[in-house]
Amino acid sequence: MTDPTLIQTDQYLAHPPARVWRALTDTDLLARWLMPNDFKPVVGHRFTFRTEPKPKHGFDGVVHCEVLDLEPERLLRLSWRGGRLDTTVVWRLEPEGRGTRLFLEHAGFDPDDPVQRRTRAILDGGWRSHVLRALEEALATG
Repeated sequence: MTDPTLIQTDQYLAHPPARVWRALTDTDLLARWLMPNDFKPVVGHRFTFRTEPKPKHGFDGVVHCEVLDLEPERLLRLSWRGGRLDTTVVWRLEPEGRGTRLFLEHAGFDPDDPVQRRTRAILDGGWRSHVLRALEEALATG
């Protein structure tokens, strides 16, 4: 049974953890596959991602984040707030053969809020298809 409060993905990437880590923490690479940002890999750093606003969903296009935890080449945990969301996103990397197993957990959705349920469904599909595909392309070309 799916937990309505979170999204979880598990993706094998044919690149070593150092390369995947760079794609997660280099502001220019991060912008190529996720969103434009002013990210810095420093615990406590507050930054934003910017994307297209969705006014009918109460989203102005800005995701307000803070780096909550950071273990180079292993873990990146962020607060993720935008519209009605106040959630966390965690990327966990594990070496696997010559590549990396990348786990994503986006947690904190309120299953009793219809807007958050709809947002979770949209983000679930986005994380699984568009975003991970864009990350794979950035890793292959960057």
